[in-house]
Amino acid sequence: MSTNLRSGIIGTGFMGSVHAHAIRASGGVVSVVAGRSRDSAHAAARRLGAGSAAESAEELIASDEVDVVHICTPNATHVDLARKAIAAGKAVICEKPLATTLPDAIELSELADRAGTVTAVPFVYRFYPAVREARARLAAGEAGRLWLLHGSYLQDWLAGADTNNWRVDPGQGGSSRAFGDIGVHWCDLMEFTTGHRITRLVAKTARAFEHREGSGGLSAVGTEDGATVLFETDLGATGSLVVSQVTPGRKNRLWFSLDGTEASFSFNQEQPDTLWVGGTRSSSLVHSGADTLSTEAGKRYARLPAGHPQGYQDSFNAFIADVYSAVEGRTPDGLPTFGDGLRAARITDAVLASASRGGWVDVPGGDPNTPTVTTGSFSSSLERQEQ
Repeated sequence: MSTNLRSGIIGTGFMGSVHAHAIRASGGVVSVVAGRSRDSAHAAARRLGAGSAAESAEELIASDEVDVVHICTPNATHVDLARKAIAAGKAVICEKPLATTLPDAIELSELADRAGTVTAVPFVYRFYPAVREARARLAAGEAGRLWLLHGSYLQDWLAGADTNNWRVDPGQGGSSRAFGDIGVHWCDLMEFTTGHRITRLVAKTARAFEHREGSGGLSAVGTEDGATVLFETDLGATGSLVVSQVTPGRKNRLWFSLDGTEASFSFNQEQPDTLWVGGTRSSSLVHSGADTLSTEAGKRYARLPAGHPQGYQDSFNAFIADVYSAVEGRTPDGLPTFGDGLRAARITDAVLASASRGGWVDVPGGDPNTPTVTTGSFSSSLERQEQ
């Protein structure tokens, strides 16, 4: 556990608070905070227990009091801030999406590789003990051959035409909202847990509301409320995913079922303290505790005995602890880097291309660090298909 690393948080909203809690839980120090304005930065510094407030993001990045830069700002600002943080020689944790265009995501991944700095994207669902348990059991062959990978990620925080958020605006959030915001979490988790990589897909996006209430009255919605995706993997499986931010009653239901010829494994983020293991003769619930999990990979992230559920903040704490471990020279297993952020950008690119023209689209770059020549935006896959 780190004891001396000093962190600077750019962004004063919900995610900034999550990062601040995780920094302290990991033994780090919230050294500096920067916000949209001087006043918001000073208010956040008091609320988050930071040592000081910076006048600007650039001042925070340049500060000698910051070892790790946490970027928790609207999506469209990520690229510029990450570029500057890498150039300053800082370790960087950037909220997803890493970038709102595929070329920008490629650039950031390449910059990070050349600089040799530690970078990370918070795909934090990797850090649930039940997920690590499933991953280890699948790697050991307990499911047999995986042939069907399916699930959903459902939320309701935008259920209602009277709800709005900066993410709805493509100029701030990017050209994909529901898939780019939460669908990529599911894809990352599935690929991480199974070792399969999505190679081709067909997708359909949809909107529950064509207009939403804003400060100036009704405004047209330019991003999707939900998406459905069929896909194939490099190891011969097929799968499906349903994504929605407009499903009443579903607060944050990330669910998967990974079906093999011998057993299936299922996880529900709204009930994170159990892993369901299904067999033809019997099924069981494996409780997520240091005293009940059977693999070392699962036990490593189980901080509490069974019956004491660990949730989202606990997983975020574990993610930050692993990032700080990497900054200090160790190599934690399964740390999501800018290369994984690039992988998410490639899948988003393919989803939007398929939804735009119809039909199956290849997902290039089985290796998250394989460069892809593109023309400029998350429509680039469509353009490549037409060439």
